[in-house]
Amino acid sequence: MRQINFVVIFVIALALVLFGIENTERVLIHIAPGLDVEAPLCVELIIAMGIGAVFAWVFSVWAQLQGYMSFGKQVQQREVRIQELEQDVQRYQVKLEEQSLMLPAAQIEDGEAVA
Repeated sequence: MRQINFVVIFVIALALVLFGIENTERVLIHIAPGLDVEAPLCVELIIAMGIGAVFAWVFSVWAQLQGYMSFGKQVQQREVRIQELEQDVQRYQVKLEEQSLMLPAAQIEDGEAVA
């Protein structure tokens, strides 16, 4: 997986370099009223892609945190269910022992127990 990530990043970086070589003319960007930025087109697009990458990373981290939180709740619910089932098993074992004591004694014929 690391090799695939490296190849993807390398191809994107190479494309950005080739794009930057071809687009060196200066352009004006109006960010807000009274705030204008003039820089080469390639620089502005690389900055925009970087900001987009940061937003994508933040969203990815947020999604992972939400997944971890829901996973923790699922683990707690499963632990509670396991404890309930263990208690049920213990109750059933006690009932089974009580019922086995209520059964009539087994009759022994020719060395074999008959119920």
